[in-house]
Amino acid sequence: MRVTIRELKSMKARGEKIAMITAYDYTSAMIVERAGIPIILVGDSLGHVVMGHDSTLPVTMEDMVHHIKAVVRGTEKVHVVGDMPFMSYQADAADAIRNAGRLLKEGGCQSVKLEGGRYIADTVRKIVGAGVPVMGHLGLTPQAVNQLGGYRIQGRTTKAAVELIDDAKALEDAGAYALVLEGVPMQLAQMITERLAIPTIGIGAGVHCDGQVQVFHDLLGLFDDFTPKHARKYANLSETIQDAVSRYVGDVRAETFPTDKESFNMSPEVVRELTGQHVETV
Repeated sequence: MRVTIRELKSMKARGEKIAMITAYDYTSAMIVERAGIPIILVGDSLGHVVMGHDSTLPVTMEDMVHHIKAVVRGTEKVHVVGDMPFMSYQADAADAIRNAGRLLKEGGCQSVKLEGGRYIADTVRKIVGAGVPVMGHLGLTPQAVNQLGGYRIQGRTTKAAVELIDDAKALEDAGAYALVLEGVPMQLAQMITERLAIPTIGIGAGVHCDGQVQVFHDLLGLFDDFTPKHARKYANLSETIQDAVSRYVGDVRAETFPTDKESFNMSPEVVRELTGQHVETV
């Protein structure tokens, strides 16, 4: 039985912090579930860290379904959230419901996440009404990077902060079961968290959120050229992997890999038969 949205809400009620992490494939999903993660986000951040795009905007529904399927196959107990990609829900509520349903029906996730506040609240209400649990996302919303003028912290002025508080309440009223707060001052995140009955999951939003989410690749140090301010490296796998592959290349060139230990043998009788006579084939 997978973790449900009811259990996630109960975690907030009893003061238990929620740890969420992204995963994009079978292997990473299997590993993080074994580590005790209760909720995985299959984020459209895969556009950056898996596909090599400079934003999340090129990610398609087909991309999301593909990666969600892989994560679901690699897990048994975690709650899997699937990101709704850019323009899969903004234009029309009917399309939004249909696409949200696809992520559950075809992908196999248990809920979806979408970005935006009051202007998207009615769409959230309709998706929830169709039986699809929705996680909201406010603050630094990557799909709106062009409108925001880049990846900038949001809610620093009184007016902007009040708007985010109103957006958060609107999403809760529309039926969202949780809310990601990305790139907002920790004081504002605390205010929003205290005003909502649903869990807040922070990324670059400080300690007062009900939980935290980090990108798999950031946490494990898979990129050595840039580390976001909000991320903490718990490993440096980029160096570890590069070192391992470099040693493998050296062993192949030096003919020290493979050895007999990594090889398979024929029986001596078959070897004698093959080397002792020439067999013509047609």
